[in-house]
Amino acid sequence: MKLPQQPFTTDIRGEMILLGTGTSVGVPSIGCGCVVCRSDDVRNKRLRCGAILGLPEGNLLIDTPPDLRTQLLREQIGIVHAVAFTHEHADHIFGLDDVRLMPFYLGHAVPLFCEEIVERRIRTSFDYAFTNIKQTHTGAVPRLDFHRITTTPFQTLGATVQPIRLKHGPRFDVLGFRIGNVAYCTDTNHIPDTSWPLLEGLDVLVLDALRERPHVTHFCLDEALDVVRRVKPRRAVFTHICHDLDHAATNARLPAGVELGYDGMRFPLS
Repeated sequence: MKLPQQPFTTDIRGEMILLGTGTSVGVPSIGCGCVVCRSDDVRNKRLRCGAILGLPEGNLLIDTPPDLRTQLLREQIGIVHAVAFTHEHADHIFGLDDVRLMPFYLGHAVPLFCEEIVERRIRTSFDYAFTNIKQTHTGAVPRLDFHRITTTPFQTLGATVQPIRLKHGPRFDVLGFRIGNVAYCTDTNHIPDTSWPLLEGLDVLVLDALRERPHVTHFCLDEALDVVRRVKPRRAVFTHICHDLDHAATNARLPAGVELGYDGMRFPLS
């Protein structure tokens, strides 16, 4: 495989982009004929959740959703310098093979920042990348370099990343991430007491808000609004949205400074 030494890519330094804002099945949902799934509003077309941040020394991807190739091509982002994972669920890791091109550009394996449970799931789901079998050619499998993280801040690409412990229903511990005064907290319906101080003084809070009705593993709209009222960010953007919430109609009744996110949404990193 012959690729240029330098990829064609958009410079996103100083920005965060929501690559996808949809729930695990995306919107439109397969086989659904509801008003939102049949909507012509592009903001109601929601790929699986992920985000990318243009840090001083490169692009940090948060999660590798199954739609990753489409998302990176849409935003004309030709290179990912590192990946940080919120948790191990399929809609957040199963696009990992799409970073297989990156070592050609980077000259080394792709750094993956994750907890132990995420590494175990990746090693199981992508077992072909970790065998001792000699590969047929360069680039046949993704080259990956795991970096274990906890809730302690870590350094990457010229920035400090603060993991935030969150609960995703009664069984799953997940991570949010804070970079500067921007926090990304998807797939959660409970914020532990020790995590609230990490959400103080935010310019932007990106937060899970699945639907109108309560859910066992995600904040519903009213619960997400309760978090916003407590945290008081300058701006709140909701993500991981299912087809219950029409973009325009929902935004029309949200308070000032609060809005549904949409795929491709950009805002500055402070």
